[in-house]
Amino acid sequence: MKTVLLVRHAKSSWGDPLMVDFERPLNERGKKDAPAMAKRVKDRSFKVEAFISSPAKRAKKTAKLFAEVFKHGEEKIIYKSELYHADPVTFYTVIEQADNNSESIAIFSHNPGITYFVNELTEVKIDEVPTCGVFALSADCSKWKDFRKAKKQFLFFDYPKAMNAVTAK
Repeated sequence: MKTVLLVRHAKSSWGDPLMVDFERPLNERGKKDAPAMAKRVKDRSFKVEAFISSPAKRAKKTAKLFAEVFKHGEEKIIYKSELYHADPVTFYTVIEQADNNSESIAIFSHNPGITYFVNELTEVKIDEVPTCGVFALSADCSKWKDFRKAKKQFLFFDYPKAMNAVTAK
């Protein structure tokens, strides 16, 4: 059994309207939300063994803050340029290339692609994954290359402003 966390980057700054989108940093709320959400995930006894992120500044910082909470160094984060504005096919490809020694991975990316992707995976549908939203699922496979065709089960969906996370029944 493999598990995946799909995480939209935390809230980013729009303070400089001339800044290139790729370079936008997290704003103050994003810097607080990311470690808080990582702690909520960790408090569920969820382990993350590998972190795979878009290299965009806001996604990188979100991944770094999650890795810190899970007591992993930045060297544990793999940056994949294709996760910047990824479509569902790209998400599948990135997951299928994950190291089989990792039973649980976290993917950090952007909307709208992350919302499109989570809505393909299980019966649970999300209107929009909000900033720092976390969608978790398990896949009945032993190798990541089999993820696409594996039976998947929704585990939970949580985000910073949620009063109660949505969990599998």
